[in-house]
Amino acid sequence: MPETDLYPPLKSFLKKQGYTVKAEVGAADIVALRGDQDILIIELKTAFSLSLFHQCIARQAITDDVYLAVPQQAGKRFLKSLNENKKLARRLGLGVITVRLSDGLVEVHQDPGPFKPRKSTQKQDRLLHAFARLRGDPNQGGSTRQGLVTGYRQDALHCAAFLAKNGVSKGASVAKATGVTKATTIMRDNHYGWFQRPQTGFYELSLRGQSEWPTWSTKLTTDS
Repeated sequence: MPETDLYPPLKSFLKKQGYTVKAEVGAADIVALRGDQDILIIELKTAFSLSLFHQCIARQAITDDVYLAVPQQAGKRFLKSLNENKKLARRLGLGVITVRLSDGLVEVHQDPGPFKPRKSTQKQDRLLHAFARLRGDPNQGGSTRQGLVTGYRQDALHCAAFLAKNGVSKGASVAKATGVTKATTIMRDNHYGWFQRPQTGFYELSLRGQSEWPTWSTKLTTDS
């Protein structure tokens, strides 16, 4: 599909709104004028791409009314891509248009405009809580999510370390010795399969815990 397939429906759409439309003017794919309003520019691509955003950003040196346009596609994958790229475009002050080539339907999903991000105090609080809960700095920046140490996993590791050294112990004793206030809950819930309860109120390492503990034990010695 060539980008030129997007032009006829877009030109028709703009002309119906009173614009005079011309293609490939200077470096812009589409330029539209209406009365004494600001210049309107649309950049075309057959799919969302970084180069499309780069082109649109460059056109913002000419006008604030800059849109990017791509063909509309069916399916959840495109819808997800559209939503993600709308968020990026909004932060850059760009408009987003899709064109359904089967019938020429043009849909304006958002117009250009200044963006002021809304801060989420809830997300800030969660991040600060996760930061404070980690002891030291056990992870390597840029790592994949698999194998990362969270505050919860770190607490479980401290419980496992105590049991590896002391054997069967009361939950309260583990909590007091490790400083993990929710040690009993962590060992009872046993999300990682590391613990077992030989009798009420007492815990020990499971076979899985004994097997996996040496691999994770290095995460307990970390730099601050």
